[in-house]
Amino acid sequence: MFVLHGYPKITGGIELWAKLGSSMSNFGIDFAPTFWGFMAALSEFGGAVLLILGVGFRLASLLMLTTMCVATAHHFGKGDGIQGASHALEAGILFLSFLFTGPGKYTLRFLKGK
Repeated sequence: MFVLHGYPKITGGIELWAKLGSSMSNFGIDFAPTFWGFMAALSEFGGAVLLILGVGFRLASLLMLTTMCVATAHHFGKGDGIQGASHALEAGILFLSFLFTGPGKYTLRFLKGK
């Protein structure tokens, strides 16, 4: 589902990225909203692809966890309450658990190793 959520964001262009990136103001970060928005879109779309493949699993999980933390703060900052923030909060908990569990046995591996 994050591929489907992220695709319109990654292809949305500069205006959408700037809008997404403005959520960083909840953390007092007001510079480069376009960059932050692009990074959020890339972490959702690209991170989902990496999770599916099991490549860069923990890094993708960390990036997506960070994005979900910002999304949760955005919803609480708008006054949406737990109802509005629940999807981002639940997904954040999932990505946190992925950091601990790892990709599992069946992944695509480009290099031989353990």
